[in-house]
Amino acid sequence: FMAVQEILRRHGFSAWKEKFNGLLSSGEIDGEKVHLLLPMTYMNNSGQSVQAACAFYKIQPQDVFVFHDELDVPLGKVKFKIGGGHGGHNGIRSLDQHLGTPDYHRVRIGIGHPGNKDMVRDYVLSNFSADEKPEVEKMCAALADITPTLLQGDAGRTMNALLQKLKG
Repeated sequence: FMAVQEILRRHGFSAWKEKFNGLLSSGEIDGEKVHLLLPMTYMNNSGQSVQAACAFYKIQPQDVFVFHDELDVPLGKVKFKIGGGHGGHNGIRSLDQHLGTPDYHRVRIGIGHPGNKDMVRDYVLSNFSADEKPEVEKMCAALADITPTLLQGDAGRTMNALLQKLKG
């Protein structure tokens, strides 16, 4: 949610309004209409919210960009991909079920792994520590800045833009 909220702020989107069992905001990036959605369902039902918005706006799965936390990516790192398995992520599993395909864009934001699978549930539900928060905020700001490149769908160009933004 932090990255999506930063996109709203940086790109001057409309205020959040309740719609599709979530919070919706709309705006334009490089002349293209963009809708931001924060599902307010439980994570493992987030696909319901996304599917409802896609049906209403006639958005195809290949035009959906999902920002989500990723245990298998180190804190402060990001990976981009299209499709693939859910890897045990209940939110992604729900999206796959409700969209009928895994062929949407994924922005996998690293949160790192607590080191023990028995600690995962509490770890993903906890807030970032004071030491982690600046790194996460920097990553969210960089993602918001490169969103125009991201929307073009070229993962290689997007990663290069992100790396340049993080260097500067």
